[in-house]
Amino acid sequence: MRFVEVTHMPTWALALVLLAFSYAFSLVKWRRRSRGLPLPPGPKSWPFIGNLAHMGKPEPWKAHHELSQQYGELVYLPVMGQSIAILGSARVITELLDKRSAVTSDHPQSVLIPLTGQSGNFSLMPHTPWWQRHRRAFWQFFLPAASEQYRPIQRESTKVFLRKLLDEPEDLVEHIRFSFTAAVVKIVFGLEVADKNDQYIAMMEKDLEAGDAFVSGRYYVEFLPFLRYVPSWVPGAGFQKDFAEWRYAAEWVRNVMVAKTKEGMVDGTTSQSVVAQLLERIDKEASLNTPEELEIVKNVALTSYAAGADTTYATLQTFFMAMAVNPDVQKKAQAELDAVVGPDRLPDHSDRADLPYINALVKEALRWAPVLPFSIPHGATEDIEYDGYFIPAGTILIPNTWACLHDPEAYPDPDRFMPERFLKNDEVDPDVCDPARFAFGYGRRICPGRYFADASLFINIAMVLHVFNITPPLDKDGHPIPIELKMASSLVSYPEDCRCTIRPRSEHARELILANATRTDA
Repeated sequence: MRFVEVTHMPTWALALVLLAFSYAFSLVKWRRRSRGLPLPPGPKSWPFIGNLAHMGKPEPWKAHHELSQQYGELVYLPVMGQSIAILGSARVITELLDKRSAVTSDHPQSVLIPLTGQSGNFSLMPHTPWWQRHRRAFWQFFLPAASEQYRPIQRESTKVFLRKLLDEPEDLVEHIRFSFTAAVVKIVFGLEVADKNDQYIAMMEKDLEAGDAFVSGRYYVEFLPFLRYVPSWVPGAGFQKDFAEWRYAAEWVRNVMVAKTKEGMVDGTTSQSVVAQLLERIDKEASLNTPEELEIVKNVALTSYAAGADTTYATLQTFFMAMAVNPDVQKKAQAELDAVVGPDRLPDHSDRADLPYINALVKEALRWAPVLPFSIPHGATEDIEYDGYFIPAGTILIPNTWACLHDPEAYPDPDRFMPERFLKNDEVDPDVCDPARFAFGYGRRICPGRYFADASLFINIAMVLHVFNITPPLDKDGHPIPIELKMASSLVSYPEDCRCTIRPRSEHARELILANATRTDA
């Protein structure tokens, strides 16, 4: 009997066959899923790391805008296996984030969220019923009508701000922080802050710093999650210390400050606060979900500061810088205030309808240097076909808010600070796109605190301009120091240099400040 000798295929050849088969199968599967549509255009990407180098560029909003000018309004950027799409125009943002919000209202869930203690920040939560419960709890206190009840606190906080500027004008940034935080702590927790070295302010500021971690490319652990397990003592793992400090601050705000509110409810000192009202509702309803409801209260408290800090705290810094380099704008605003308000009182929210130039100035402060140049990235929960392109589910959608607010077709000469662009016949022109359309987010994730933030910006800007002149900083010889706008490359962007000289407009203005402000020493 003769046996036929079987020749075995070499292992390497078999591997090649299997690899080719796998590739062909995945290609067929992809073509079926994408219906043959291409991905959006974009720059060449490198194996494995993709376009990681691009994501780390300074002033990324400008870098992304340059890509949009080269490749179109929708740009595809793979980074470390993650699909990213840059939305570079108002048209694309409207189509994808507003009209298709049912499938684009998710927020990408990065390993950075728990590492920085932000799991309770509902502005970063995925689009789920759990998030919806948080938003409802917050929104009921910050509806347009509900926000009006906080105006007395905003006014008093701004009056203290004026007094601080009068006494120590060189500490501008610290005074802005104090003014905004004092109002939020009073409204949300019912607590008073100390005039100096306040722990509430310190911890809330530390928690806000965690936003810096979410600038794409800032920490490689975002793309290499296993790095979270690297001990802090290992060279190059200093980020672990930052994360630990941010986690501690977030938990302190969630637990200690809420506990302080509960203590104050006994004698009624904190009973009108947002947290107190939410806690009382839990007690009345005695729900089986009480532990969950208490977590929602803590998370709403945590988020409240960050929800307004970007558009108030950072925008006010931009406002001072803008006034220092645009004296003509300042003079027009002050002339309007003098005519409407007069010299013997401070502006009030009730004056707003009669102050069109101040309203235009508020809009221009939001537009000129947006403090959230990318808003907060969205995520696609389903495959999307748009404009002949295929956007896979799971793609991170980054709206370039800065590009929209610097579109020369919508805002001619966009780099110039010019409130007049929003006026027509001495009234606010409804035909000019309101920057609030972009500055407060998109679709179902639009900022629920936007009305509170807008009212805060108005009263601060109006009162400051009514009693102070803002001019460039001076050197040791008293000569003006040239300054130019340069925004920090962080999630919440702010001017890197907002130095200026702040002086009362007159002796009468000084007396007006002193007559309206009480000190808050503790």
